[in-house]
Amino acid sequence: MRGSMELPSLVDVGRRADAVRVLSCYYGLNGHEAHRYAGARFDTWDSAGTRGSSHNRFTADDLVAVSFLSVSVPPLAAEALLDTLADDFAELLEELGPDRDLVEERTPWAEDWVGWRLWGMLDALPSVGPTTASKLYARKRPRLRPIYDSVIAEVIGSNRWWEPLRAHLQQDPGLHPHLLSLRDDLKVPFDLSALRILDVLLWMHGKNNTTCTLT
Repeated sequence: MRGSMELPSLVDVGRRADAVRVLSCYYGLNGHEAHRYAGARFDTWDSAGTRGSSHNRFTADDLVAVSFLSVSVPPLAAEALLDTLADDFAELLEELGPDRDLVEERTPWAEDWVGWRLWGMLDALPSVGPTTASKLYARKRPRLRPIYDSVIAEVIGSNRWWEPLRAHLQQDPGLHPHLLSLRDDLKVPFDLSALRILDVLLWMHGKNNTTCTLT
């Protein structure tokens, strides 16, 4: 696959109405309640009511949340996240700092950047890999870390996503505000990051689910 990335026309400003319709379908909003996708729960799942106070620590709710995106965290990986390596992950998350928009990252990250170290530790968990690792990462820093999977890779034409997207947001300064404006038009009753809006649009495009059909 190429190292560069491409975005489908569904993300273009001129297709705002189509994008809002697709997002409404995914989240079951604005008359599309019957079409809500299971993945919509990824953004809000918080059975213990601790998500707001656990930014720097993985919880059982995070493991349940990624299951709504069709992945599961294997037992040994879960044990590491919640017990044996929990403090190590917490230290890295704390060093990474509060969540912030990817567009605010103006320059490429150094190889020893804490974000890469956290990524490497997640990716190295037993039987996890980049897809599940990205979804776990996105639960803790949804504005900074985009979700990656085979569908996204096929849509953008690349198996690299995070750094190319960071660079693309700098080259296209209108993309981030456009994604936020789609969120506003969606009238979603909870917070969604610009990256999550983009992820849903790319995934729905990749799955050819742009006419509000059920999965």
